[in-house]
Amino acid sequence: MTLNRIRQWYEHWDGQVYVAFSGGKDSLVLLHLVRSIYPDAIGVFCNTGLEYPEILEFVRTIPNIAWLKPAMPFKEVLEKYGFPVVSKRTAQMIHELQTTKSEGLRTLRLTGLHPRSGKTHPAGKVPAKWMFLKDAPFPISASCCDVMKKRPSKKFEKESGLRVMTGRMCDDSFQRQQAWAQQGCNAFEASRPHAEPLSFWLETDIWDYIRSEKLLYSKIYDMGYDRTGCMFCMFGCHMEKGLNRFQRMKKSHPKHHAACRKMGIETACNFIGVPFE
Repeated sequence: MTLNRIRQWYEHWDGQVYVAFSGGKDSLVLLHLVRSIYPDAIGVFCNTGLEYPEILEFVRTIPNIAWLKPAMPFKEVLEKYGFPVVSKRTAQMIHELQTTKSEGLRTLRLTGLHPRSGKTHPAGKVPAKWMFLKDAPFPISASCCDVMKKRPSKKFEKESGLRVMTGRMCDDSFQRQQAWAQQGCNAFEASRPHAEPLSFWLETDIWDYIRSEKLLYSKIYDMGYDRTGCMFCMFGCHMEKGLNRFQRMKKSHPKHHAACRKMGIETACNFIGVPFE
């Protein structure tokens, strides 16, 4: 099923496609599948400066990978936009509460009451559990991913004319399940056309494929990490069992842990109740 979706995407765009390669296990499987049909397919890696050293080391071993870089360093993103805490959805709503001049939007985020319809929309209200974040002594935002990853990728697509394939899966979040239900694996008509041929896979499927094909992968997964996104990202860290990513980082990457503290991430973690040490 995934190979069929890859072929459909490739043929629809006359081969003008690329694979978004993060160096993680999901995009590794996608790249392997794509190149099993189209060996010359290009992969694109966005080096945000926030990747684990082990990821950078692994990406350098993969041929035909283009490297991108964001225009703004992470420290400036935090200062200009805010800290990524809890989740993208919650962070965005808190950001709106912290910055909006619209009383209607403020009312919606505080109470769920839509200013025009007069109806209550529970999904429009900041969850009660996180309402205290509106008074945080630091800015909060979901803009980091857009600035650090999406903007460089969109610039690359505009300059190259290539269309993206990503390794995102519905299993990752409810929002992705909703998007997949609306658009399917190949979103030809989206404002930014994109393919997600692994949408219906589970994490166990990914590891089964890696083992069955004997694929080499980043050693970061053998160091106790089950996610390989930006090291300093705080999204979801409040749900981690046992040692969270920052506590584990102190042991495995002490210099990066110290850099987190300098950027104010320790303060943000403490405020949301996530242990940093």
